[in-house]
Parts: sequence; structure tokens; C-alpha cells
Amino acid sequence: MQYTEPHTASYYAATSHWQTDYPRLDGDASCDVAVVGAGFTGVSAALSLAERGYNVILLESHRVGWGASGRNGGQLIDGFVEVEKIEKRLGHQAAEIAYGMGLECRDLVLERIERYGIDCDLKFGYLDLALNDGDMAYFRSEIERKEQRAYPHAMTLVEKADIPRYIGSERYVGGLVNRGNGHLHPLNLCIGEARAAEQLGVRIHEQTPVTRVLHGASPKVETPFGTVSANKVVLAGNAYLGRSERRLFGSVIPAGSYIIATEALGDEQATTLLPEDMAACDQRVGLDYFRLSADKRLLFGGLCNYSGRDPSDIGATLRPNMLKVFPQLADAKIEFQWGGNIAISINRIPQFGRIEDNTWYAQGYSGHGLAPSHLAGKVLADAIGGEMEQFDVFARIRHLRLPGGKWFANPALALGMLYYRLKEIL
Repeated sequence: MQYTEPHTASYYAATSHWQTDYPRLDGDASCDVAVVGAGFTGVSAALSLAERGYNVILLESHRVGWGASGRNGGQLIDGFVEVEKIEKRLGHQAAEIAYGMGLECRDLVLERIERYGIDCDLKFGYLDLALNDGDMAYFRSEIERKEQRAYPHAMTLVEKADIPRYIGSERYVGGLVNRGNGHLHPLNLCIGEARAAEQLGVRIHEQTPVTRVLHGASPKVETPFGTVSANKVVLAGNAYLGRSERRLFGSVIPAGSYIIATEALGDEQATTLLPEDMAACDQRVGLDYFRLSADKRLLFGGLCNYSGRDPSDIGATLRPNMLKVFPQLADAKIEFQWGGNIAISINRIPQFGRIEDNTWYAQGYSGHGLAPSHLAGKVLADAIGGEMEQFDVFARIRHLRLPGGKWFANPALALGMLYYRLKEIL
């Protein structure tokens, strides 16, 4: 039986600096903390725990960064959750903690890159794009809100006349530049952090799917090749956790997200598209997001699919969207196309919790996971070490679960998103 799959045929996999080849688990092992899932949440938790001196085993069904962590748009954006949602549910003090987490998650990524010397094509500059006057009004209010909170990063409102300085497209009426956010190569980041964790003593086992967690005073993690006995367990499988923990099955809904990458465009053409080499996105529910790679390809993503069915041809489906933004790329070849699942929480708030006091989990970043998933892993490590403040804020939030698994939940979510898209059109 085949227990592993290679990385999806993405631009990131084709340009990764390292090919991981960690061994399968062989027999029984023990540790302080067993971490399930080697995406950003799991790797961040393992690294944070190792920095604290814990003995850690990290288990991954496929390869490090195989899921959304190694397939995403590579957009480094601060903000952990809409703070208003937390204030409405839990009050002002909890909202302030959540706001601070929004700043911390971006800073944590940068700290890891610098501390461990990770080469992941980091560039600063992020451009939110307006399709209408309503978007511009939102940008003005966003600047005002952040100025009231002494937001630490430079922000610039871009009026229509100045748009050509930032993007070679006539589709937009303005924008908002954030100099503190940016973009990077997510798979190289995830693998780089895993290598740092390994250097601190974390034992990593790839090709080792977790079939079940046996709870109790000393939980055991079962795999086809042996078991791991631990004092604590961290579940970090997110959209790919599956049925390995029955009490979390159905808590999040997997949704497909897709990206295409053009051929290398060359410096001159790339500069006409994004003169300042910023990552960009619009403000729609079914948004477009795009940026240039280090070798001057356009990476263009979107098409978030809530139905549970993947498009038969990702390139053919996404290319028309790309040409609406950049019609000058009509003759550009699409050299990579890929997709994968993200985990959606019904209320779009990340889910944190504990099972029987010694199994911890975080999941459900709803498409905004690169920086938040890093902090989520650290928050779990902090909680295991006794620092509970950030964990407790999110553990107090109740989450709805749609019945019937993906056969009901995905169509229901698709209908809900269709409602919001129709509102945008109208």
C-alpha cells in the first residue's frame, strides 16, 4: 500500500532548495510532545517546543509542507482574525489580545527567517486593490482605524491617477499599499523551519500517516508503522486531518484553492505588470491574488472552490481571470498549475482547543493562514508550557459544525458563498 504522495506539481516544488527525505517511523517511540502534521502549524509548534527544550516527534503523512503550507499564494499578511468578531463575542480585552496577535504573527515569520537564515525569496510590499468606490471607502476607514491604534507599518492610499505606479492594469480604481506586509516562497520557508527544528533535536518522520490518537493519561499516536507515546499531542493537520481524530472530523470544511504560474516573463515585462514587485489582491469574496516570483513569473491565484469538486483544467479555468487583469499576457504560456485544500471555519475564526487535557489543536484559518498558522503553532507550544492567555481567548469561542460531512457541508457552504457573490454583483 502506498502511504505517501509527492508534492503537487507546483512552481514551489519545482524550485524548492531542498528535497526532504525524512524516514518513516519504524516501530515504537516516545517523546514529550508528538506533533501531527508538518505544515506551518505543526512545524511552528515543533520548533517552538524544541526552543523551549521539549523532546518532540513530528509526524507527516506525505512530505514537509505537502498541504496548503507549501501550495499557497505566498502572501505574508499581518492580522490574525477580524478583531470586531472577537469583541462582539468576548469583549474589549479579548479583542485587544487578538489585535496584538495579528501584529505578532507577521513578526514571528520574519524572526524565524532571520534567526535561522532561511532563503525564501522574501520581499516587502503589499497592494490591496479597489474595484469600486465602496472598496476605496473601506480603505480610507481602514487607514483611520489603524492610525488610531498606532499601527507600526507605513500605509499609503493610492488614488486612480497613481495606480500605474503600482500595477499595469486598468481594472482597478485605486488601492492601499502596506509596506510592512509582503510575499515569499512558502515551501522553502516551511522546509527551512523544519530543518531548523531538526537541528534543535526534533525527530521528523515523513510518509507516516496517523490513523488514530488513543487518549488517556499518556496518549498514544498510532500509525501503520508503529506508535508514538507522548505526554502531550498536537494535532496540526488542518484541512488534511481527516478521520484521525473523530472529535474534530467535520469541524472545518475543506475548500479548493488554485494557482497558475506563467513562463518567466523577463525583467522588462514583469516590471510593467507590477512595477514595485508587490503582492496584490482585490476585495471580492471570490478574490484574485497575484504576485511575481523571484524568476519573474506571474503567480495568479483565486477560484476558491467550496463545492468539493476540483476543476478539470485549472489553467483553462484561471487564465481568463488573469487576462481580465493583465490582457497583455494573452500570449504568455502557463507552465505550472496546481491546487489544494484550505480549511474553512464557518465563522472564519481559527479554532483552538484541547481534548482530554493533553491533546491540543489549531485549525481553520479560512484562507489566511501563512502568518496566523505560524503563530498558532507557537500559541499551542506556549499553552503546553503554561502560558495560556492567547490560547484561552480562542478556546472560548464556540464553533458551528455542519452535519453530514463533506457531502452536505461543502454544497451548503457553496450556496452560502454564492449568496455573497450575488450581493457583490448586485
